[in-house]
Amino acid sequence: MAITNHERVGKAMELLRAGLAPFVEREAQSAVKAGLGIQTIRNYAEDPNLARKSVGEWDVAALLKVMWEAWNDIFRRTLGPSERGLVGELRGHRNRWAHQEPFSGDDAYRALDSAERLLTAISAPQVEDVQKSKMELLRVRFDEQVRGEKRKTASLAIESQAVGNLKPWREVI
Repeated sequence: MAITNHERVGKAMELLRAGLAPFVEREAQSAVKAGLGIQTIRNYAEDPNLARKSVGEWDVAALLKVMWEAWNDIFRRTLGPSERGLVGELRGHRNRWAHQEPFSGDDAYRALDSAERLLTAISAPQVEDVQKSKMELLRVRFDEQVRGEKRKTASLAIESQAVGNLKPWREVI
């Protein structure tokens, strides 16, 4: 059975979580050493359930939120403004995915591309799996285009053949 765009984005969110968790945890520990308390970092996520978990166990929504909220205090030192834009965009994609909204091929590609770019920026090994998923999505899109063009060509050939077999109306009467 073929994978849907929604499932493809969900897989990318899992890979994003796996790649972001060690990065966010490392940056949070670095911030603690620099004087920013771990409780302050947990407060950025604003979820009491996260207080019982290490940063590495957080879900992708919490990781993206803490990156967005603590950008100036923690992440601005290692990432640039374009990566902050990716974090904001990925928060939107994650929310659409979590609320079961549909993803067109273009939307899914955009989500995968943004995840790939952020994972590349933090040198996460999960980037390869996201790239594979992105290439598979492109393959599916191109195959659909080819099938559509073949159908169109076959349809035109049938129409032209049918028109060629028509006799002028005077001969029909």
